[in-house]
Amino acid sequence: MSEGFAKIGQVGDFPIKSMKKVSVRDEDVLIANIDGRIYAITDTCTHRGCSLSEGTIEGDEVVCPCHGGRFELRTGKVAAPPPKRDEASFEVQVRGSDVFVKKK
Repeated sequence: MSEGFAKIGQVGDFPIKSMKKVSVRDEDVLIANIDGRIYAITDTCTHRGCSLSEGTIEGDEVVCPCHGGRFELRTGKVAAPPPKRDEASFEVQVRGSDVFVKKK
């Protein structure tokens, strides 16, 4: 296995247009499947600490359930305020049917 990667589940655990929170080394990570590609960013909103996995997906963005801030799921970058700081993103690897993430 590649160094620093943690297994988070199987491809089937993350259906297209879905989000799910997983724990990776004691950090909450939001896993999202956009058009068949899996992306991972931190789950805790940089604005007020809300769980992004409780929000909604609109296109390739997650909308925070607390104040409506938006983050790009592919990169973790702020797409709309009130958040000012980007989310950390994780490298995702799919090996067979297993899904692994590593913090960038």
